[in-house]
Amino acid sequence: MMTGPNILTLIRILAIPILVIALLTNFHGHRPVAFVISLLAVLTDMLDGYWARRKNKKSSLGELLDPTADKLIITAALISLVELDQVPAWMAIVIIGREIAVTAFRAMASSRGIAMPASVLGKIKMNAEAITIALLILGEAILQQFYLLAEIGLWIVLATALFSAAEYYWRLGPKVLRENKDR
Repeated sequence: MMTGPNILTLIRILAIPILVIALLTNFHGHRPVAFVISLLAVLTDMLDGYWARRKNKKSSLGELLDPTADKLIITAALISLVELDQVPAWMAIVIIGREIAVTAFRAMASSRGIAMPASVLGKIKMNAEAITIALLILGEAILQQFYLLAEIGLWIVLATALFSAAEYYWRLGPKVLRENKDR
């Protein structure tokens, strides 16, 4: 069902190649262009969620597309920033690996009828990712001494990614795995 919120999510997904091109193609002003695209992605993410809740436009498609769009844009940005030597590859692998693992765990829980809503730590992680990636996209040339905030943010993202994954497993792991044994 193509609701307004779902259309916003699709626009976010379609913006991913544009973000990657803006980041990895060296043209005058490519960093500010990539920053604006990442900012628009964050704003459409907030708007589609607000719109879906406020106007009761929640849908199964939206519940699948929205987190997928989030993970795709974060993954694309991290891989691009690895290419630009701004994010160590090992950090990107851990963060992306966490996204894949939590998504798989969420699918396993869902297949057993167990709801796995985003935790507070998961939401903190997502916000930290959005802010940190935006700062990394601006880069050291634009941010100068404030680029340190991007580097600190990357460590915060890494820590919250690991702690939130552990929290999901701690909270729901025994129930999901027990359900698996009962089948």
